[in-house]
Amino acid sequence: MEHYDTSGTPAIDQLLAESRAGLERVHASDLEREMAAGALVVDTRPVDQRERDGELPGAVVVDRNVLEWRLDPSSPHRLPIADDRDRRIVVVCSEGYSSSLAAHTLQRLGLARATDLIGGFQAWAAVGGYAAE
Repeated sequence: MEHYDTSGTPAIDQLLAESRAGLERVHASDLEREMAAGALVVDTRPVDQRERDGELPGAVVVDRNVLEWRLDPSSPHRLPIADDRDRRIVVVCSEGYSSSLAAHTLQRLGLARATDLIGGFQAWAAVGGYAAE
């Protein structure tokens, strides 16, 4: 188990920085290109946020509490599309915080190309979403 220093920095901030250090995070303006290149985009926002803010076209919705079981190719509970450890996975939450932690966890499961969307759905919406939408 890792321990965090007592420098006055909240432990969650330290964990977030550690998680992000290993991610090649995606900019909102690049999400469409990532999808076109075959990335699996996973929307982990709760239903109330999706209803309030809108859906993310082309994304697979997976509740955060079952994310690892649904995306681990070795899990008997995985989604049929989660069959390739080398596939690029872009996790999206509302603002890009919990998605960083989730992507780091997916990397620890052996999904080395897992990452997240900088600024989350809110950043994607702010840049206008997909041009086709």
